[in-house]
Amino acid sequence: MRHTLPIAPQFYVTAPQPCPYLEGRMERKLFTALQGDTATKLNDSLSKQGFRRSQNVLYRPSCAECSACMSARIDVSKFTPTRSQRRVSKRGAYLDRRATSPWATEEQYDLFREYLDGRHATGGMADMDMFEFAAMVEETPIRSRLIEYAHNRKLHAVCLTDILDDGLSMVYSFFDPALEKLSLGTYIILDHINIARELGLPYIYLGYWVPGSRKMDYKAKFEGLEIYKGGQWTPLGDPSQYSSDVHPLSNDPIAEQVAQIKLPDGRI
Repeated sequence: MRHTLPIAPQFYVTAPQPCPYLEGRMERKLFTALQGDTATKLNDSLSKQGFRRSQNVLYRPSCAECSACMSARIDVSKFTPTRSQRRVSKRGAYLDRRATSPWATEEQYDLFREYLDGRHATGGMADMDMFEFAAMVEETPIRSRLIEYAHNRKLHAVCLTDILDDGLSMVYSFFDPALEKLSLGTYIILDHINIARELGLPYIYLGYWVPGSRKMDYKAKFEGLEIYKGGQWTPLGDPSQYSSDVHPLSNDPIAEQVAQIKLPDGRI
C-alpha cells in the first residue's frame, strides 16, 4: 500500500499595485491556493492568522513598507450595540433574511452593479461582468452561503458569508445605495452577529481595518472589535492610537512571515 504525505501549501507574493485604501501607497499580498480535501481546515486555520478568502485563494497584506492594514473581527460575547446601532436594527427589522447556496442570479448582479456604480465607481471591481460576479460567488471550496435581505420579494442587500469553525467570515456584501438612510452595511453586520449567536459561534470576521482610511472607519464603531497584529488578536482599544505611517521595517521579510504561519496539521 502506498502512503503519501500531505503537500504543504505554497505561498506566493503579488506584484505591487496601487493601494485601494491609502492614497499614494502600494499594496502587496501574500497568498496561497485553497483547494483539495484540506481546504476547509486550511481556511479555518489561516483565517485565525489574518488571512481572507477570495474565490480559491487565501491572502493577507504583505506590503514592503506599510503595515496599516490589520485583520479585524468582532468578539460576539463582548459586543453591545450603541444607541445608533440599535436604531439601525430597528429600521431594518422589516427585512426578510434568507440564506441560500452560493449561486449567482441576475437579480443579485443587478443589485451588485447598482452598488458599485453608486459607491465604488472607480474601484477595482467597477468593470466586473456577470460571469466574473458568478465566479466571485460560486467558486468556493468551503462551506459558504449567500445571505439575502429582501422586502416584498425585492432584494435590498446580499452578503457572501463563509462559515468557519469559530465564526462567520463576511467575504463581500453589497446593498441598494438608494437606501442610504437604512445604513444597510451596518445592518448586515448586526444581523450576522445575531446569526453567530444563534449558531453558537464566537466571532464575526470583517476583513481589514485600516487607520487613516475613511472607507474603514465604520468597523471601529463596533464594540468588541479585535485586530490581528504581531501574530495575535488583541482588542482594538482607542482607534486614534493607531498610525498609518510608513516605515521600512514595518514587516518581516517574506520568508520569515511564511515560516511563522501555523498549518492545520500542527506544522509551522
